[in-house]
Amino acid sequence: MFDFYGTVVDMQGSLTKAITPYLESKNYTAQPATRVVTWWRRTHFENSMIDGLLGREHIPYREIGRQAVDYTLTRAGIPHTMDEVRSLVSEIERLEPFPDVIEALTKLRNAGFELVILSNGDPDMLEAGVKFSGTGHLWTRVVSVEEAGAFKPHFNTYATGAKAVALDPSEVLFVANHAFDCVGAKAAGMHTAFVDRRKRPFGNEYYPPTLVVDDFTHLASEVVALTNG
Repeated sequence: MFDFYGTVVDMQGSLTKAITPYLESKNYTAQPATRVVTWWRRTHFENSMIDGLLGREHIPYREIGRQAVDYTLTRAGIPHTMDEVRSLVSEIERLEPFPDVIEALTKLRNAGFELVILSNGDPDMLEAGVKFSGTGHLWTRVVSVEEAGAFKPHFNTYATGAKAVALDPSEVLFVANHAFDCVGAKAAGMHTAFVDRRKRPFGNEYYPPTLVVDDFTHLASEVVALTNG
């Protein structure tokens, strides 16, 4: 079971590529595009965590994104319209996969594993994003947290993911590039694999990952070897 944004698809790289011409059109040079995207993503993350803790009606991922981009552009001092904000948010539906992803997922699929996405994205955003990534034929199921009514790492999201494939959480290996996601999955009873592309400490000794891998190529080799062993 895989996180999608930032794990299967390169969110930072793809959004930086998308926002660069927009910033150029605004003659914005105060910060590099990659830093603006980092502000955008951090704000989106913080707002989704707040939403998950409030215990109120789940706000869609697209709306959280709209708030985050509006805030980020305002913080950067960039005049903008809400149409421009919505256009930038729509780029989340057009993220490129990391170069090692498709081959590694194919190897896992050929080894007999069911591959599932569990993502914070809205169902229609995920449908578009999975299709654009070229991985659609590899997934058994794509699960949006909308089904659970809360963003990850809420416990209900992982329970919903396991229920969607009729498995106990202990039968699932959850894969993510984000430590918080691995922590949430581990606390919910899943095994976890932390994809350490950025070479950063995991930072949580209470819910350590089952596996730490460099990339998807490493993940596929380790998982297949463990199964055969």
